[in-house]
Amino acid sequence: MAARSTVAQKRIIVYNSHNLDDNAALSEAWREREGSMGLLYALESIRTPLLDKILGAVTYLGDELCFMVFAVGVFWCISKRMGYYLMTVGFFGTILNQFLKILCAVPRPWVKDPGFTIVESARAGASGYSFPSGHTQNAVTLYGGTARYTKTPWLRWVCIAVMVLICFSRMYLGVHTPLDVGVAFAMALILLAALYPAFRTEDAMRRSMPWLIVGALALGSVFLGYVTGLRPDFAPGSEDESNLAHAVKNAWTLLGAVAALLPMYLIERTYIRFDTRAPWYGQILKLVLGLALAVGLKTMLKEPLRTLFPSGFADALRYFVLVLYAGCVWPLTFRFFARLGRKAD
Repeated sequence: MAARSTVAQKRIIVYNSHNLDDNAALSEAWREREGSMGLLYALESIRTPLLDKILGAVTYLGDELCFMVFAVGVFWCISKRMGYYLMTVGFFGTILNQFLKILCAVPRPWVKDPGFTIVESARAGASGYSFPSGHTQNAVTLYGGTARYTKTPWLRWVCIAVMVLICFSRMYLGVHTPLDVGVAFAMALILLAALYPAFRTEDAMRRSMPWLIVGALALGSVFLGYVTGLRPDFAPGSEDESNLAHAVKNAWTLLGAVAALLPMYLIERTYIRFDTRAPWYGQILKLVLGLALAVGLKTMLKEPLRTLFPSGFADALRYFVLVLYAGCVWPLTFRFFARLGRKAD
């Protein structure tokens, strides 16, 4: 009996040694499922086609394009100071968000756990690394910043509700974990609170704005230097290689946009000094025509600039021109839109 017991123990030891790696992997997967993935599995279990469509539409309100349209609309039509506030917080937040994505290189939930499924319609908008959530960063900056700035109670509560729904949608759709969303949420709130005093009054903004732009430019330069200096041994065509290429492109475009913000601010404040007021139909025309021309300019400049310069610098230059257009060129037409109201009277 003793001999049989000894043989059995040896067999168990050998079996365990052969399966140690598999057991560790299973334990890690189980901890992941019970931890950050636990809520995602719970949300996966309550999905319905109707909710998928509703929250799939809601999540686009945190998209980068939606952020830019909203921020530019505020800048042109409502309040230059509020527009500068949203854009400045947005630039700082986006640079920090992109920096953390490439530093931490956290894969998306369905990559970490192949057994987990996402709402397929959300896959196209979930490129790059997972941590932290870019849509959450945009949503808190845009709608949280508007809620902080406005004095209209109903608008404040609407903005807060939209902000929370967008954050929830990222987890419901399965494209981000609670950690991804929570860190981006906190980071955006901290930036909103930290930078708000610089935009509380016109005098505060006049003193602070140049220094804030210089700070954002320095941060963007560090980010660009970091991502262009990386030489990882990624397999050609791998997701990591694609994510790094995406980060490099973002770094160039962010640097170009931020670099244009300082001359735009100084030129507008010194020479243009446009008024945001216009009748409602003038505001609609101003916004729609201005954005349409911006899209056309962005498209028109792409190939000529990439023919003359390396792609990264060409992208930076293109966004430099677009920011100057938005702040110094298109506002020259605003007197015409404002006069539309007086002609009607």
